[in-house]
Amino acid sequence: MNELAAATAESLDVEAVRAQFPILARTVNGRPLLFLDSAASSQKPRRVVEELRRFYYEDYANIHRGVYELSQRASQLHDQARRAVQRFLGARDWREIVFVRSTTEAINLVAWSFLRPRLRPGDEILVTEMEHHANIVPWQIVAGERDARVVVVPVTDAGELDLDALRRMLGPRTRLLAVTWVSNVLGTVNPVAEIAALARARGVPVLVDAAQAAPHLPVDVAALGCDFLAFSAHKMYGPTGVGVLWARLEHLEAMPPWQGGGDMIDRVSFAGTTFADPPFRFEAGTPDIAGIVALREAVAFVEALGRARIAAYEAALVARLEARLGEIPGVRVLGRPARRASAVAFTVDGVHHQDLGTMLDLEGVCIRTGHHCAMPLHARFGLAGSARASVAVYNTREEIERFADILARTIALLRG
Repeated sequence: MNELAAATAESLDVEAVRAQFPILARTVNGRPLLFLDSAASSQKPRRVVEELRRFYYEDYANIHRGVYELSQRASQLHDQARRAVQRFLGARDWREIVFVRSTTEAINLVAWSFLRPRLRPGDEILVTEMEHHANIVPWQIVAGERDARVVVVPVTDAGELDLDALRRMLGPRTRLLAVTWVSNVLGTVNPVAEIAALARARGVPVLVDAAQAAPHLPVDVAALGCDFLAFSAHKMYGPTGVGVLWARLEHLEAMPPWQGGGDMIDRVSFAGTTFADPPFRFEAGTPDIAGIVALREAVAFVEALGRARIAAYEAALVARLEARLGEIPGVRVLGRPARRASAVAFTVDGVHHQDLGTMLDLEGVCIRTGHHCAMPLHARFGLAGSARASVAVYNTREEIERFADILARTIALLRG
């Protein structure tokens, strides 16, 4: 029995989990808050918020620059957070963990520092049709500079990647494959280990956007076999303004800096500058020290619950959500992937998604409406936008039932 299957038999005390999120007890428009927008940004457990407060009140100082005790203490907490993330990702070396502001910044770092110097006219960058804009636009920019091409791996009607097409498209001019692990629109869980193996057999580096995977699935970069992986703290119960890039150390050692400033140098003179070793070479300036320290608490929160248990619990919620949406006349769920995590996007015949979101807010329901930073994927399905409900470990089966009932009543009201 594998870890995920074993976890399905374990109970998760969701009320104890919810008690760690004070915001869930509030009301919105006189109704109990029903938060179904964690794919955009998750709520924060008490331990994360309290660590932010504690750090600023008790340990705050700038890091890596002071010989005094307070600076040494702040540096130690910052470095402990890096090692916590290393363990969380199964990385072999703490030097493979680079702190950035977001998944977006991590992808841009790889685009500018790793790929741009290697691109030649006619080279190709593979992305998929289900990518977030953050995993499309940076590649388009560097491709345009180098007269290279961005080539798109198609998505099937079921909302899954066309792996046969991917096999055909991996060619001698492919310089990188960028793929999301979990679609932020469809919730599709892509077989990234299989995809990475296909690319590796052709000598193609792989970047995995794990922004939607890190909060919901077990992550082990060694098992995935990718070259780069990125995620954001704010989607994983941590603070905003902190992201992580994991990269194989041999790549980081070969990559030039992409920003200049303090703390990324070895020696500076007007005759020339030499740079620090990874990861510091890529961390110019004062980082979000408090946010990084609090990320350690978010990691501890997820690990304490158990990532396989979280995945199993949320899978049941998503399955029920999809089933209930399918029972409401006129609701069309986007995609039918074999495996879906966290997010379910849908449209309603005769109802604009913006109107739907506005009316649901009156009932205390928070969902996302629009293109979800995935215009090409919506265009694939002939849409300008959709509504999206997304779950996290603090959601309950009862909330799914209540959401479906409120949604059905709201649709009836909007239709008059």
